[in-house]
Amino acid sequence: MTNFAILKRAFSTTSTRNVIKNVTVIGGGLMGSGIAQVAAQNGNHVTLVEVNPELLKKAEASISTNVNRVAKKLYKDDASATQKFVDAVRGRIQGSTDPSGAVQDADLVVEAIVENMDIKHKLFKSLDSAAPPKTLFASNTSSLSIGEIASVVNRKDRFGGLHFFNPVPVMKLLEIVRIPEQSEETYQAFLEWGKSIGKACVTCKDTPGFIVNRLLVPYIAEAIRMMERGVASPKDIDTAMKLGAGYPMGPIELADYVGLDTTSAVLNGWYKKYPDNPLFEPCDSTQKLVSQKKLGVKTGEGYYKYNK
Repeated sequence: MTNFAILKRAFSTTSTRNVIKNVTVIGGGLMGSGIAQVAAQNGNHVTLVEVNPELLKKAEASISTNVNRVAKKLYKDDASATQKFVDAVRGRIQGSTDPSGAVQDADLVVEAIVENMDIKHKLFKSLDSAAPPKTLFASNTSSLSIGEIASVVNRKDRFGGLHFFNPVPVMKLLEIVRIPEQSEETYQAFLEWGKSIGKACVTCKDTPGFIVNRLLVPYIAEAIRMMERGVASPKDIDTAMKLGAGYPMGPIELADYVGLDTTSAVLNGWYKKYPDNPLFEPCDSTQKLVSQKKLGVKTGEGYYKYNK
């Protein structure tokens, strides 16, 4: 009887601790607003943090547009059900320009700000002292070390990577990144929450690019190097991979879509940290295009020209 009571108490305590209901998302850009939307659509109460009211208003408008789109797909011609869904989701999201205040009752904080280690360190250092002990911390970084980001906080056992993919409401994948200090309880909480918001979760160690980008970025870079060596044209390389490998988009098209500035920044960062790895060597043509502000689809020209 005593053993059962102990087991019951332990199970109950763990289950309670693992429940994530209040989520704070820091950063209302494309990724942050998408994370906030998905969390709210699946019943979480979300606080979305931006640096000023104007950016917050822009993020909230983007979420409203996207939630309306989701509602119309779900309920088609039922205007009443559509509006009820939109109101419910929007009602679960509140905005804030005060990061420290926004984490006071957070079960989970997801950071989705600029890919700059110093800025992330400054943010998490302040949040570490402001958030209650229960709060889990996660970064949505796609290229920086989770362990290095976590180095400034005391709760390393409650820290990890939650790498979503763009656009967040559409892409099913969530990479859960573990650091050695992360507790099993924290990992299970991340896993349970990821599943609860409709994501297919995969797990990996804290390695450059995690799974997807660790394979994808060198693949893009090698395709660009092939072009630079005169092996084939960008169009022929892209056509070959689409028709020969069944990829929906060729590697050089993908670089333009992601943004050549982003691709270049990731390679430069990895190469600086791991100069002996030839897969991470930056591409001359990409750097030249970036210097010319030809960043791909978003500027109308990269390796290809686009009608804006």
